[in-house]
Amino acid sequence: MPQAARATATYAELLALPEDARAEVIAGELLVSPNPNGRHSRAQRSISRHIGGPFDDDDGRGGPGGWWILIEIDVQFGPHDIVRPDVVGWLRTRLPDPWDDLPSTVRPDWICEVTSPSNAAHDRVVKRVLYARHGVPHYWIVDPRERVLECLQLQDGAWLELGSWGDGDEVRIAPFAEVALEVSRLFPPIR
Repeated sequence: MPQAARATATYAELLALPEDARAEVIAGELLVSPNPNGRHSRAQRSISRHIGGPFDDDDGRGGPGGWWILIEIDVQFGPHDIVRPDVVGWLRTRLPDPWDDLPSTVRPDWICEVTSPSNAAHDRVVKRVLYARHGVPHYWIVDPRERVLECLQLQDGAWLELGSWGDGDEVRIAPFAEVALEVSRLFPPIR
């Protein structure tokens, strides 16, 4: 679990940290997390490739398009709630130009967090509540150690569980149901 530094932190405190620091502010607490391991990095890159490829990179070139899919972009929900999701997406109609404004103050349409041994409860409990409170429509949680993808959709302010999938599953999941996702491709090869 990330360690708390103080209870009134804002984006200014994040900017004062070294560039390579992995930190967020949630409920005014500055939370610093350890650097990710290889499993985490692989899952993050794979989600970006298999979702970002057809929905962002291929826009106008055969993929469904219509999204910006970015890695580790600061998102500010309020002065004391600033997160850096592992992978985050916006419909281009809602955020035409995501390139220069940090933190982004436009609510994402989809967030994907990749759990690490030190932050799994944080992603599944604290961030799950935070993202629902701020109206994020879709939340995916990828657990590379357990090789599981969990998908949630916000309905009337509460999370509806769309399902959990693992190795061997090929699924079409909102909001990216136009493309089949082979869940095993999110994780390192099995030895």
